[in-house]
Amino acid sequence: MAKQNKGKMSRRQAGKKGGETMAQKHDRDFYEEIGQKGGKKTAQNHDHDFYEEIGQKGGKATAETHDRDFYEEIGQKGGKATAKNHDRDFYQEIGQKGGEATSEKHDRDFYEEIGQKGGKATAKNHDRDFYQEIGQKGGEATAETHDRDFYEEIGQKGGEATAEKYDRDFYEEIGEKGGKRRQQRRNNNKSS
Repeated sequence: MAKQNKGKMSRRQAGKKGGETMAQKHDRDFYEEIGQKGGKKTAQNHDHDFYEEIGQKGGKATAETHDRDFYEEIGQKGGKATAKNHDRDFYQEIGQKGGEATSEKHDRDFYEEIGQKGGKATAKNHDRDFYQEIGQKGGEATAETHDRDFYEEIGQKGGEATAEKYDRDFYEEIGEKGGKRRQQRRNNNKSS
């Protein structure tokens, strides 16, 4: 049998009423300040594992109540807010840190798998022109920071890696395809 409070508020009701009263008395700056103070105090008392654990718990709870659109929306909002306050160097630095941290936890197979997934997802949303454009931009950006020796070195590495994977038939096939494309281009140029 449930207890009767005879006019008394439950703990939940009292908390709600106190929260509403505080919200009427204080502005956003107040809450930011006490949040920062609380964060600093908590950081003094807890280690990395604590934050990892509560982050995972919070992530699971949020994932149960929100869909993909929610995450896309908050990701875009967060990206825009961050972009207003940071420059290119910031993004390079956090990208490098993230890459280094990830590389310590994962092997080559992991990167191949996520590369394939990302490639497939991108291919669904973009056409050939998109790939030509980003390829050209990437090539131009790389050309600004690298010399001939760099290109010779990566060309040689790429050639060696490909040679290990494929046999003579493969090279004959791609040579034939390339020759046909070149001939088609020539024919198109003549008829123009």
